[in-house]
Amino acid sequence: MSTMKFCRECNNILYPKEDRDQKILLYACRNCDHQEAADNNCVYRNEVHHSVGERTQVLQDVAADPTLPRTKSVHCAKCGHGEAVFFQATARGEEGMTLFFVCCNPNCGYRWRD
Repeated sequence: MSTMKFCRECNNILYPKEDRDQKILLYACRNCDHQEAADNNCVYRNEVHHSVGERTQVLQDVAADPTLPRTKSVHCAKCGHGEAVFFQATARGEEGMTLFFVCCNPNCGYRWRD
């Protein structure tokens, strides 16, 4: 298995790049102009797929995040609790930002959007 390569000039990650003229594989920095020839022509790609449960857990944990703003002007439709954490994010398949709320009741964690 290959390891990640880093630029000798600026310490950023080097990405694989094809030199079509010389027909060789290079590693190139996207920050500066540094390039180096690859010692192995095999490029590994690691894709991480998250399950629905993992994504849900992340949203439930935001209620305990002390850095996020809280409001007492909304009430949870599921449990009636009067405090929620809110944040803006892009919703899947939609343009623009959406305001999300997560109930602060530790036994609930219901989430909704405005």
